[in-house]
Amino acid sequence: MTNLKIGVIGIPGKWSTETLADSIETATGFRCVIDMAKVSLDLTNHALIFNGINLSEFDALIVKKISAEYSPNTLDRLELLRMAEAQGVRVFSGAESMLRLINRVSCTVTLRNNGIPMPDTVITEDVEHAITVVKQFGAAVFKPLFSTKARGMCLIESDLPDDEIKARVSEFKAANQSMYIQRKIDLSGQDLGMVFLAGKYLGTYARVSQNDSWNTTINSGGKYEPFEPSQDIIDLAYKAQAPFNMDFTTVDVALTPDGPIVFEVSAFGGFKGALEGAGVNAAKLYVDHVLTQLKSKK
Repeated sequence: MTNLKIGVIGIPGKWSTETLADSIETATGFRCVIDMAKVSLDLTNHALIFNGINLSEFDALIVKKISAEYSPNTLDRLELLRMAEAQGVRVFSGAESMLRLINRVSCTVTLRNNGIPMPDTVITEDVEHAITVVKQFGAAVFKPLFSTKARGMCLIESDLPDDEIKARVSEFKAANQSMYIQRKIDLSGQDLGMVFLAGKYLGTYARVSQNDSWNTTINSGGKYEPFEPSQDIIDLAYKAQAPFNMDFTTVDVALTPDGPIVFEVSAFGGFKGALEGAGVNAAKLYVDHVLTQLKSKK
C-alpha cells in the first residue's frame, strides 16, 4: 500500500525506532520519525503538531517508544495521542491500552485480577511497613512505578543492620511516594521475553546474565539467547497479555522452582531481543500487521 502516511513515534537515532521506520519506508515510501518532546497539541484546531506537520492528518502512528525513560510525563504524552485517535488516526497500540501498562501498579493490578502468577508484591507509602516487608521477604526489590530496564530499582536484604535497612528504604521513599516492593526471585541467571503480535505468539528470547548482577537486563550486562518454552508457559504469557489488547508486546516471564511467573507486560516490546534471541523480524511483521489493519478499514 503506497501513499500512506504512517509515522513512527520513538527516539530518533535509536536502533528499534529507525528499524521500524526503515520497514515503513520500504512498504510505503514514506518516512517520519517523531520525537514526542517536539510535539504540541492545539486543542482549538484539533491538531497534533510536530515540526510544522499535523499528525492528525496521518493514516497511522506506530509507537515504538514514547520517551527514553518512563515518568508521569509519559502518560501525558500518551494522552496527546488520544486527540489524533479522535481525528481518525489509527494508533498502534491504542493509547488507552498503552496507558494501562506504563504505570507498574496499573499493570500489576490487572494481571493479578486475571489470576496471573507474579512474585509476592506489596505496594505501600509507609516506611515502617516497607521495612517489615523486607524482613518478611528476606530480600526485596524496590521498583519505581515508572521505569524500564531496571532503572531506579534497588535490592534491599534483610540481613543488613536495622538502621541500614531503614536508611535504604527511606532513601528509596524520598524519590518514590509509593513503594512497589517484590520478593526477590532466583532467576537462575535468566528470564524470558515472550513476543506477541495482536495476540498471536511469535517467539521467545532469553535475557541471560553475564555477571553476578541480581537482574538480567541488557543494561546490567545481560545478553539475548534463543529459548524454546513449553506450551504451558506460552499459554500463561498469552493469558497475561490478553487483557491489554496490545498490537505488539512482550511478556516478561521467569521460571522458578514453583513454576513460571510473570513480571510484567510491556507497553512497547523489544525488537532487538526478538531479532537476536528469537530470530523474529518484529519490525517487518508489525508493519505488515498495520498495513493489513489499515486496508481493512478502507
